[in-house]
Amino acid sequence: MKVAIIQPYYSFDEKDTARCYDEMVALIDKCDDSLDLIVLPEYSDVPADQSSKANYHAMVAKYNDDIMQKAKDTARRCNAIVCVNAAERTASGIRNTTHVLDRQGNCVGKYFKAHPAPSEVKTEAQGGNELDVSYSYDFAEPYVVELEGIRFGFMTCYDFYFYENFATLARKDVDIIIGCSHQRTDTHEALSIINRFLCYNTNAYLVRSAVSLGEGSKICGCSCIIAPDGTVIEDMKSRIGIAVADIDPHAKYYKAAGFKGALKSHYQYIEEGRRPWLYRNGGASVVKFEDVMPYPRICAHRGFNTVAPENTLPAFGAAVALGAEEIEFDLWSTKDGVIVSCHDDTLDRVSDGTGKICDRTYEELLALDFGAKHGDKFKGLKICTFEEILQKFAGRVIMNIHVKIWDYDVDPMFEQIVGLIRKYDCEKHVYFMTSNDKRVEELREFAPDMKVCLGWDGNKDPMSMVDRAIALGAYKIQLFKPYFTQETVDTAHANGILCNVFWSDDPDEARAFHKMGIDTILTNDYLTIANALK
Repeated sequence: MKVAIIQPYYSFDEKDTARCYDEMVALIDKCDDSLDLIVLPEYSDVPADQSSKANYHAMVAKYNDDIMQKAKDTARRCNAIVCVNAAERTASGIRNTTHVLDRQGNCVGKYFKAHPAPSEVKTEAQGGNELDVSYSYDFAEPYVVELEGIRFGFMTCYDFYFYENFATLARKDVDIIIGCSHQRTDTHEALSIINRFLCYNTNAYLVRSAVSLGEGSKICGCSCIIAPDGTVIEDMKSRIGIAVADIDPHAKYYKAAGFKGALKSHYQYIEEGRRPWLYRNGGASVVKFEDVMPYPRICAHRGFNTVAPENTLPAFGAAVALGAEEIEFDLWSTKDGVIVSCHDDTLDRVSDGTGKICDRTYEELLALDFGAKHGDKFKGLKICTFEEILQKFAGRVIMNIHVKIWDYDVDPMFEQIVGLIRKYDCEKHVYFMTSNDKRVEELREFAPDMKVCLGWDGNKDPMSMVDRAIALGAYKIQLFKPYFTQETVDTAHANGILCNVFWSDDPDEARAFHKMGIDTILTNDYLTIANALK
């Protein structure tokens, strides 16, 4: 199979856009019918940097139809498969898309960039191009197009940095990975490492087309053809033009799987010893981050505690299984410093014990029954630790964590609590709740990346909590009924502050809260409220 990569000149001056486009088309026109596969770079319809969202969209309007027609004509003229990255217009906007055209110029596949870059996600006000990235928040298998007996996988620019995805792509047994790229800030050495590492891990060829920032540039470029064993067949560095190579797409690289082991691909060898519980969150069960999980939401207060004992793994699991966007739970410290989940500071209501949690060691608490008071079916249920909650549900649900010890003038245990969040890689799936203004300030100093929801401090003035949140820079407030009004909600929103409300188990009341603009309703009866509102 004869493959070609095209590397045109790319300018950071938008005045050069027409020149860059014409020079790229001239390179395409040099392709002939000896070729079987032709790959063009990312954003072939925006061939130079644009200073604004408006200019970016203007270039798409100007060049998109033209480059797509050129790609189709080239596929037919050269009797070759052509992969061209250009905008795909959707009802939600423009998507970064690699189009696969067969030898007759028919579109047989469209790959949407799996990891949109920050500049593509950001709004115009934030300096971004505000592309349609809605698809990227849903689970999707690696995209594969099988054509002429060859399995094509895809990566676009920013995708190359997510090494955890390499193994997933390897599972699809692809033969060739099409890489339409920019990567305008990486050195040639870095790009070579990334590209070779990809091929070695996926046992596939990489056919990557990028752009040149000029013949003397030491960054960007590196359009390449690399074999499954990491051998570099072609690397254009910053050369402008076309590179061609003959490859056997079905050729694979196999090595001894360990000392005296059988011949296997690197991926197969690694699979024999994989321990996924050692790695960061990943997979289809991971939900959207706190920043992108849509509103309005329903938060299962203390878990789905009308069907299972509150603040226990069964209550949290029931809520998560039924689709709760959030769960809420409370944290206390034992006498020996173990962080456990319980609403009250005392044991009497929820267990067969008495006295305060802080006066008991963790071992002493394990001797108590935290399920029997809810019903015989839960008899023998033990208190759960914060770490056990994270082990089961980190990344699977947004966690509204009411750190009860922060509400009081005691050791806040920031290092231990924040450390567990970081250990289980779920900083983006949690926010803390406290009514103590001092703790909010201390946490922002200790962990500025952690989000905080401000709780009610007993002041019945409807505007008091908003005023505190504005002064503290709090992310959310958790309103306490009935001490808030429509003005409370509107003022909070006007200041970029989200509004939880504690609590509602009544469908009519919950609907009224929705109409007020409440962002998240805490409820003890998750399914009843979910059925009413969803």
